[in-house]
Amino acid sequence: MLLAVSAATAPAALGAPASSPKPGTSAYFARDLRNIEAAYGRGVAQLETPGYLPALTRDAVGLEASQITAQAGRPTRPALTLGNAIPEGVGNPDRDGWARSRGEMHPVSFTAYDGSLLQGAVFSPLPHARDPYTGRHLVAPFPSVVIVTGSIQASAGVYRWLAEDLAERGYVVLTFDVQGQGQSETLPHNGTLDGVPAEQQSNFDNDSENAISWMLSTPVHRWMGSFNPMWREIDHRPDHRSVTPGRHVPLALIGHSTGAVTVSYLQGVDRRIEVGVALDKITATASAISDDQAELGSLPGPVVPKVPTLGLQAEYGFEPQPYFLANCSSFSPCQGSPSQPPDPNREEATGFDTWRAKHVDSAVIVPRASTHLDFSDVPPILPASELGQAIASYYVQAWLAMYLQHRPSGAAAMQARKLHYLLPGPRDSRKPVTIDRDSHLSFYFCSGFAFRVPGGPMVANGDLTHDGCASR
Repeated sequence: MLLAVSAATAPAALGAPASSPKPGTSAYFARDLRNIEAAYGRGVAQLETPGYLPALTRDAVGLEASQITAQAGRPTRPALTLGNAIPEGVGNPDRDGWARSRGEMHPVSFTAYDGSLLQGAVFSPLPHARDPYTGRHLVAPFPSVVIVTGSIQASAGVYRWLAEDLAERGYVVLTFDVQGQGQSETLPHNGTLDGVPAEQQSNFDNDSENAISWMLSTPVHRWMGSFNPMWREIDHRPDHRSVTPGRHVPLALIGHSTGAVTVSYLQGVDRRIEVGVALDKITATASAISDDQAELGSLPGPVVPKVPTLGLQAEYGFEPQPYFLANCSSFSPCQGSPSQPPDPNREEATGFDTWRAKHVDSAVIVPRASTHLDFSDVPPILPASELGQAIASYYVQAWLAMYLQHRPSGAAAMQARKLHYLLPGPRDSRKPVTIDRDSHLSFYFCSGFAFRVPGGPMVANGDLTHDGCASR
């Protein structure tokens, strides 16, 4: 088991930055092999946990039955999707009791502009709840968050982990299935084939706009005839403390994979978005999009940095590869010299550098041994690092605390070298863990930030681990 949650144990598990062997040496190859092994850490830990697989199987059977029942109840709104045929959005069974004990979850549906029916869920704090980290009372109205899924039939259920973590800290969060994915309807109702096939960038962009409109809807200002039943819990007031002039309400857009491309684009054109989070990865240019995700189509315009955007970015794509194949992109491995390390600025260059050049707050965090699948709950047979999800949640919470709750504690958390997180365990337990930052960030690729502390100075560090990244 590769779990390492303290400064004392982390280096032994993943290899400490201080070792810094030379590329091409046996020590460097050995460290690289340990990194690849750690990229399967989550699945190893889950399979070693007694009762995990039976619980996962039970949840999968239950989800499939509920999906069949739900589809039977809307026969004129067919979801002809892989996610509706098999229970791939089951999530983590260690979180099964969340909606009964830690927060509220409400299944919802709303109509997209083309008439298709989208399915989702709204997560919110329990009445009279306290922040589980600080103990402060959580008092409505709360900032709102919309989470956009990845493509290739990723369902909203595999992002429940982040929605729950945010809701119990004082946010109202919407997860939803894009048209043609998960349980959402496949066909539009406007006499066209808009949104078909599902795997195109425009689906994610358009439905994210639909989701934001519905999330902010009220009985007075409805969206396509309906409104968010949790509207009383949501802060609709103009955010006068916004760092981005002209932004209207405290709302964050978070997206994974293709959803991250959507975040990168929409933050520059939708004035309702106060802050963005791109889960692998911030995309700076249309050419970068076409290089990595050409099959998804292109954006309707250029990416223009406007709002503070955090990038959680992975070392590996869908499969780990040796370091000498990691030069071009995590999605597009290409050959390099075994005597040279990968380009340490590979991940900062995807968007962080562009945001900095425009003097817009940004950060890029690259968890060690992370894969593209770290940011979703996937079956144990697929590669994902053991603590990548915890590190991602920690930094998302810190980033949103700065820009939606305007708390200096968020800035302190962004700069901390000890990361505190409540790690889910069997029977919905939570284990407080302290993660040593430097031992759990990539030693291949730079992590860094540049932002203004709420009410304070500008801080910048382009090399958090001090392991040879170019200083910025």
